[in-house]
Amino acid sequence: MRVPPFLIISEISGVGQLEKFNQIKAGGHSATWPDDQGRQLVLVSETTKIIHIRSGLPVASEPKAPGWKSALDLACILLSLPIWLPLMILLMLVTRLSSQGPIFYRQERVGLGGRHFSIWKFRTMKVSAETQTHEHYFQELMRVDRPMIKLDAYGDPRLAPFGRFFRASGLDELPQIFNVLCGEMSLVGPRPCTPTEFSHYEAWQRDRVNGLPGLTGYWQVNGKNKTTFNEMIVMDLFYLKNLSILLDLKIMFKTCAVIAGQLVESRPLTQHNRQDGTRRAPAAILQSLAESAQKSPRSPTTILQGFAESAPK
Repeated sequence: MRVPPFLIISEISGVGQLEKFNQIKAGGHSATWPDDQGRQLVLVSETTKIIHIRSGLPVASEPKAPGWKSALDLACILLSLPIWLPLMILLMLVTRLSSQGPIFYRQERVGLGGRHFSIWKFRTMKVSAETQTHEHYFQELMRVDRPMIKLDAYGDPRLAPFGRFFRASGLDELPQIFNVLCGEMSLVGPRPCTPTEFSHYEAWQRDRVNGLPGLTGYWQVNGKNKTTFNEMIVMDLFYLKNLSILLDLKIMFKTCAVIAGQLVESRPLTQHNRQDGTRRAPAAILQSLAESAQKSPRSPTTILQGFAESAPK
């Protein structure tokens, strides 16, 4: 059966490849595309406009952040410059003196519209630390219906000195201010996920890349590690649907109080580990998590209904 001249049926490797795919000219009713995971069936016209079959909405045109968002971010960064700049210099010195290795750590993340970019963080792990355990741990958290407690809470031996404090306080994310200034992130928005994490997203979960990723967000100030993965996604989508200047300002002001609470809550687990004289290895935690996985986790619809009832009006 010949494909109609105005349509071409192809596959692409998720939203992250849209930019590359759009650069490919569809000639003679055929096109090539990267071979990767997370494929979705799409309809492509000769102008390479992509339409998502499941939703019927165009997704090739990259979503844009509202104009007020960059203006608000820039204003807040400039006003807080006397605070965050000296703090960043101090943290650079602490990182350099407490652990051998580079001060900063770069990692590829998925941003607005599925575009990949490099995120900046203060290094919180030892240089020789492996990262596959953390990736497998998060994949299990995506699969099961339980709170997303970090491995740090169990006394992760891979952490560098002050690493746990940096993570619990969120100070390791401070260099991402430069990502905000470059337009890759915003002060408020969903946390940017890794390409590996994004490749395991379901169709409805991928909508969270329709907004700029942020340093803090609605999920971070409404439970964070006490919530499940699907609850995090639902909160991110709730934020994107109700995006406003007032909501961003509320989240910013609430972030400081939430960080203080996280520092207090992170102490009991560490003290308990020291009293017992045992420190659970990441591999043992991962195995325990896999064994406790539920066969039928709550559906996104159930989570959304419960969240809508408890959300502030």
